[in-house]
Amino acid sequence: MTNRNTLSPPMFPCPWACEWGEDAYGLWQTLCYSGVRQVFRWIEPGTFLMGSPNDEPEREWQGDGEGSETQRPVTLSQGFWLADTTVTQAFWLAVLGGENPSRFQGSPEHPVEQVSWDDAQRFIEVLNSDVSGLSAQLPSEAQWEYACRAGTSTPFSFGNNISPKQVNYNGKYPYAGAEKSVYRENTVAVKSLLANPWGLFEMHGNVWEWCQDGWRQNLGTAPVIDPLNSAAEARVLRGGSWYGGGKDVRSAIRGRSYPGFPSLHFSFRLALGHAELRPGLAGGAG
Repeated sequence: MTNRNTLSPPMFPCPWACEWGEDAYGLWQTLCYSGVRQVFRWIEPGTFLMGSPNDEPEREWQGDGEGSETQRPVTLSQGFWLADTTVTQAFWLAVLGGENPSRFQGSPEHPVEQVSWDDAQRFIEVLNSDVSGLSAQLPSEAQWEYACRAGTSTPFSFGNNISPKQVNYNGKYPYAGAEKSVYRENTVAVKSLLANPWGLFEMHGNVWEWCQDGWRQNLGTAPVIDPLNSAAEARVLRGGSWYGGGKDVRSAIRGRSYPGFPSLHFSFRLALGHAELRPGLAGGAG
């Protein structure tokens, strides 16, 4: 049984919050920073099956026990705050100034992209130094998939299949026999599409999102609590992007790249949590 103090935030609202409340999705609070607003949603602790079942259509190849989507029970023992969107270009420029690194500059509300894992860490360091008590970080891979699934076990948080009204992906390559549809060929502004059941936007598609974890191909099948893999050269990316087909934006899809490599597919969203997940203080493989 989960202890009640893990279900509720240790402090609500936080001192930095400019707005806060509770709605159909749960508790939320807003950070206001140099004219930019970022909403964070409270994600309660829980247990879920991370990865995809053997019968999920078009899952990643599982040869010789080395498949990257092998299912395992994961328990997140502590709740955490997660940004309801990726970091926008407006937020990026407010924190770091300088030039906008993004290719797709349709509006300041598009996700910042062409950012590396190292770039994300630099953004987080500056933001945390400016906002007392914020404790921003990248989510762990387990936190990310838990929030993306939002209590579902289907390939997508929206069900067994998707449409461009729900996800920004390459509709020329639909999922599991669905009809072909639009391919936008670029990102869309955050909150352009439907939120998942926990009030989080564009967790599927639009841009790959950096996670805190180092990459490990086979995560095993044993139950784990609060996993975080810190020992690896490559870093984990989750969610897929505007460029990928339907199978590449599933809840279980995993990607990786080197921490110094930026791409027009790569962005990130912020989590607020515990010291053991902060850069430089990560624990073992779990």
